[in-house]
Amino acid sequence: MNIVYESEKTGITLRILIFLQILLLGISQAQNLYFPPLTGSEWETVSPASLGWDLTKTDSLYAFLSSTNTKAFLVLKDGKIAIEKYFGSFTKDSVWYWASAGKSLTAVLVGIAKQEGKINLDDSTSKYLSQGWSSLSPSQEGRIKLIHQLTMTTGLDDGVSDPYCTLPACLIYKAEPGTRWAYHNAPYTLLDNVIESATGLNMNQFFQQKLRPSTGINGLYLKNGYNNVFYSNARSMARFGLLMLNKGKWNSTSVVTDTTYYREMVNTSQNLNLSYGYLWWLNGKESFMLPQTQFVFPGAFAPDAPADMIAAIGKNGQLVNVVPGDRLVMIRMGDAPGSGVEVPTFYNNDIWKRLKVVVNPATSIKENSFSKKEEVGVFPVPTGSTLFIKGLGESKEPAEVNIYSVTGEKVLRSFYNGSLDISSLSDGVWIGVIVTEKGTGTFKFVKSSQ
Repeated sequence: MNIVYESEKTGITLRILIFLQILLLGISQAQNLYFPPLTGSEWETVSPASLGWDLTKTDSLYAFLSSTNTKAFLVLKDGKIAIEKYFGSFTKDSVWYWASAGKSLTAVLVGIAKQEGKINLDDSTSKYLSQGWSSLSPSQEGRIKLIHQLTMTTGLDDGVSDPYCTLPACLIYKAEPGTRWAYHNAPYTLLDNVIESATGLNMNQFFQQKLRPSTGINGLYLKNGYNNVFYSNARSMARFGLLMLNKGKWNSTSVVTDTTYYREMVNTSQNLNLSYGYLWWLNGKESFMLPQTQFVFPGAFAPDAPADMIAAIGKNGQLVNVVPGDRLVMIRMGDAPGSGVEVPTFYNNDIWKRLKVVVNPATSIKENSFSKKEEVGVFPVPTGSTLFIKGLGESKEPAEVNIYSVTGEKVLRSFYNGSLDISSLSDGVWIGVIVTEKGTGTFKFVKSSQ
């Protein structure tokens, strides 16, 4: 006979009620998201004014987007279109490339192949590509796994003359798998071959069968040299963002049913680049690395963006930003932003500098990690030999400044005493790291002699 005292009953009842409230809250949040029909052009909109957004700031946002060669810009709130702006002759039906933003789409397709039992992330890549797919010895090659391809930790040399080349002659040993993070396109591209080997379907066929019917995402993979590039319109890109906002579900339909894989995909995947998951960029982390560099930069890669943002980022600023806390999706398509701002992570942050004053996201990183009172930056845009650092002003406090190229090479080390001599730097984009008693801060600047 089991005896349950009244106090125990009350405690059990309370725990059950709390569990039910949490469960119902999660269901309510999913139900509150709007999903457009799978076919046609219908997509509900919501007035930015009804959301309390500051419309007086949109003009400067649009001017910036236009001046940086943007073709399409969308912001979804709860799945509904709050902002949809096209530039020039571009329209909602115009098709554009995703570039490396398509890597994140590949990550989702890999997850679908995994949940269907077609692949295992701990399998050696050689299981799917056969021995000899690289120039490594059989033993070295066998230690590279699918998980290493997803996390950019294959150990293959990204410093080869053509890092896009997927031929065995271009795939050379640099380090043991899992010990070195490097943004290397070739090992990523070979995931296409893995999917085809495991499923018997090429990327277009796998996408058309497994993702398009349940989400309405339209698009096509097209070969460009060694690359397999995804093309679609901006709204299809937004559909992908909405799928991710709802954690791999389209409305009530589970697309990514492997919840463990989804969680791992959008969280730090290794201890080398904390801002990288499975082919997704993660904001709000303690540090980040950039393509073509081995330098670890302190702070978040987009300090002006919401801390919980995950991002698909491609060449010339192809962007899918997903912000779970504010239930936002931001899309940008276009040409290269312009001289000095080609690094997409920096451009991503530049957009949020303008967008955050419009939408005022609750989860923004509101304080720079360097100073709780002052923003780190430069003023004005340096055109000559002198750099002034905002946040330090005319301060005489000890401040070490290190200047790096975008490839991570340290080119200048000096101490700030009200200004910094940068006459030795050529025109282009540079990254600064400040070290003071306050802490460490990073900033980007463009030097132009024009």
